[in-house]
Order: sequence, then C-alpha cells, then structure tokens
Amino acid sequence: MRYHASYVEDLRGVRSVLSGREALKGRTILVTGASGLIGSAVVDVLAQMNIDNADQSGQIRILAAGRSREGMERRFGDRMESGNISYYPFDALQPLSPEQYPDPLPDYLIHAAGNANPAIYGSHPVQTMMTTILGTKSVLEMAAEKPGSRVLYVSSSEVYGRKDTSEPFEENMFGTVDILNPRSCYPVSRRAAETLCASAKAEKGIDFVVARPGHVYGPTMTAADNRASSQFPRDVADGKDIVLKSSGSQIRSYCYILDCASAILTVLLRGESGQAYNISNRDSIVTIRQMAEVFAEAAGRKVLFELPTEQERAVFNPMDNSSLNSARLEALGWKGMFDMETGAARTLACLMDRTV
Repeated sequence: MRYHASYVEDLRGVRSVLSGREALKGRTILVTGASGLIGSAVVDVLAQMNIDNADQSGQIRILAAGRSREGMERRFGDRMESGNISYYPFDALQPLSPEQYPDPLPDYLIHAAGNANPAIYGSHPVQTMMTTILGTKSVLEMAAEKPGSRVLYVSSSEVYGRKDTSEPFEENMFGTVDILNPRSCYPVSRRAAETLCASAKAEKGIDFVVARPGHVYGPTMTAADNRASSQFPRDVADGKDIVLKSSGSQIRSYCYILDCASAILTVLLRGESGQAYNISNRDSIVTIRQMAEVFAEAAGRKVLFELPTEQERAVFNPMDNSSLNSARLEALGWKGMFDMETGAARTLACLMDRTV
C-alpha cells in the first residue's frame, strides 16, 4: 500500500467527522480480513487516530487478524508499530479454541474476512460458503467470552437477490436467489452468516450489528481482486483501456473505500443492536458503464466492449439493480465524503502517484 499524501489527508478527514470516536480510546478492536480491501481501510483509519494522538493517551489496540503475518506487515509497513497494530493469526476455516483467544479479549470485533473474489466463487464454491459461515461462528464464539463486547459483521448487498422493481433496496427488502446455482454460494452464505449473528443474539445475548456494503473501490484493493470496481482503476493506472464484458447497464451502489470505512465505524459505534445498515453513497449510484467512463476519463483512456467467455459469464453478479437506500445509515449521522468523480481521482492518485 502506498500511503499517498492525499490518502493520509483523507484518513484524517474521516477521523474528524466520525461521531462518537471517543468511545474507541483505550479499547481493543479485532479486525478480521485486515489485509483485504475493506478491513485494511478500517485498520488504516484506526491506526491514523493512534498516529495523530501525539501524547499516546487513550491508544486504540488494533488486532489485525489474518492468515499471514508477513502479508500483514507488508500491507501496513512501519504503521504496525506507529499505529499500534498487532498481528493476530486467524484462518476462517479453522476453529479457534479459547486458549488461542487474544488477551485481553477485544471490546469490538469487526468481521470482514471471507472470499470476495468472483473467480473463487466459480472454482471453490464450497470453500466460499464454509469460509463465511465458519469464520462468523468463530468470531461470535470469541465475543461470547467477553460480556459487553460488540460484533460488526461485514455482509454484502448480494444478500438482497434479484428483484423486478427499480427502487433501491431498503434493509427489509429481499428478492430471489437461485439456491441451486453454485454462484449463489456467496449471497446464500452471507445470508446464513447474518442469521447466525441473529441466532447468537437470541441464544447467547451477543450484541451485533450488520453492515451491507454495495460495490466498494479504492487504493486498498488487493492484487488478486478481479471485481470490476477494482479492475477498472487498476487497468487505467497501468495505461490500459477498460474492457467491459457486458453492456454495463447494471445499476450499482458504488462507495469509495474510506466512505465505507467511516460507515462501518459509525455503525459499530451508533448502530442499533441486531440491525443491518446499507452502506451506500447516494452520490455514487451509477451503472457499471458510467463508473468505467469516470475512471477512463480521469486517466485519458477509453471504454471498450467485448463478449464474455462462458466461464466469465458464469460468475457474473446476477443482480441488474443492486442500488441501496442509505437512509438508515444517514440517520446515524453519517454522510459520504467522496462522490464518484472524487473517489476515482483519489484512487488514481494513490495508484499512479500523482497530485489531486
């Protein structure tokens, strides 16, 4: 990750508008999937709070959970020390025993781990499902050992399925998912994980909230992330044109990664227990083609069209309209800072090391 000056500036901007952040002082926060697109941005925001706290009082203890210490150290560099980030080994497919729990136990657990790569949905659908369900079970069991802790599960807009109407999804609106299609391994397991959280609250009193991001983009993408929202900026940053494998007419709720991170922390701090919150910037609800055009124009490239292979078509998101209504999130006091054009410029500034 290149900590471009604009990215650090934006991290400070997120901190300044995050209501209730004082509650994080002196707390221990576990973030699973901490080297991924979303989890790493959340860690960046928390670490920046520590870095900017010159007298080191009220430091947040950040546990960056993932499978590889080396990968975590490569992602955060010297911010591991300056941002008070510690590595915590976590493999979503492997159960954790109480002897493996961190000491002290976390006050907040942000569960952002799980397969989010469409290519993996196609090649490893069983692993995709079990990673989501077993990983969530492990996080909930850890939370059960610390009364008063809170879990935030990072779910997905794909839980909503397909619908015929054009209005954005509200949190209680659900369409259809073809449960015999292996591509449904992703939305079905995300639905199951949300129900698992609700079941743990009913059975064990675990406090939880759910965040449902739409299509998130930004410079924290991983090299293996081949989703369109990551591939488009990567291509133009490499001097390539964007190649669309469809008409690009599908409507999506796009969200710049630091807007997503601030929304997650807002839900963590202010969300109502047992409730889900859409993460969507109302200024970034556009078609896939429009998003491609914004990135292409920002980098002086073109948008081209090409027919997909059968293998590519098999892992496409089947939702024609996955736009999200963000009213419930906004009622918590959250407001997006980055529209589509600003988010694209910020992303390319980091990837191409240029001024914005």
